[in-house]
Amino acid sequence: MLAPGGEVVAHSRWAAFAMESLALYPAFVAELEGETEVKIDFRRCGAHEIARTKDEWQEVRARREAQGSLGIRAEPVEGGMFFPDDALVDPRDVTRALLSACRNRGVEIVEQTRALAVRASGKNVEVGTGASAMTARSAVLAAGAWSGSVPIFRDGEPIPVPATFPVRGHLLGYTLAPGSLGPILRHGHTYVMQRSSGFTIAGTSSEQVGFDRELDPRIVADINARAVELCPALRAAAEPVAWLGFRPATENSEPVMERLPATSLWLAYGHYRNGILLAPATAARISGEIAASFQFHHFNNSASCRDSEAK
Repeated sequence: MLAPGGEVVAHSRWAAFAMESLALYPAFVAELEGETEVKIDFRRCGAHEIARTKDEWQEVRARREAQGSLGIRAEPVEGGMFFPDDALVDPRDVTRALLSACRNRGVEIVEQTRALAVRASGKNVEVGTGASAMTARSAVLAAGAWSGSVPIFRDGEPIPVPATFPVRGHLLGYTLAPGSLGPILRHGHTYVMQRSSGFTIAGTSSEQVGFDRELDPRIVADINARAVELCPALRAAAEPVAWLGFRPATENSEPVMERLPATSLWLAYGHYRNGILLAPATAARISGEIAASFQFHHFNNSASCRDSEAK
């Protein structure tokens, strides 16, 4: 889901960043599709947030008032609130398109290779992988929930970076007829959304159990019960498939997006529930800073050469 309407509860720099990233999505998708011919399932379908009690209705109204200054539109409807600008995208399509675009531009993709340590300085970054190492003028640490566990060294000394930890979440997938569900449906911690293919996703859960990949049948049953109550059409669907993932969380619940001081290493992780939503704006910010650092380095080198010639 690309859904600030359901995620943002107050004005903050990250709330504004989420809106910035959502605004980038149409052009981001169009550029990827145009460059790769990979079709991306991206739709601004809106979201219907259901309020069943007086307290729930007051909570939704209060959030609407807080979101207004950010430009998040919301319209009262029967049984809740409608957020017309909330959207969805299939992250698998985005990943396939990005992979294709990188290969088209000559990027080498190294898979099944673990980064064991990163040694950074102001001139370059070396990533140790065990048998060998990769060196680059600059690098970005974006390893999701594993980011905080990668050892970082600067000039031989270990450098602490903001820690990360995984928050596991279960999801269910149902097969329905395409177009049988319109807007995203939300109620509390439950949501149901549908891909263009008809594949309908329901979620979710939130568990701090480390990197445990075992599906929990009780959680699966709970999500199914909540989803069916929210969207009765799921009763007619076949048994859902279940899977899980690890949200990358930080201690202060905020993303880490910064350059490690006195190095050419950038940190970009800890986006928690909104990694897909924040992807275009994160990429634009980090790549822009890296490009600016190259220009600054080139300018300083040119100035030094001119100064030496003058002397």
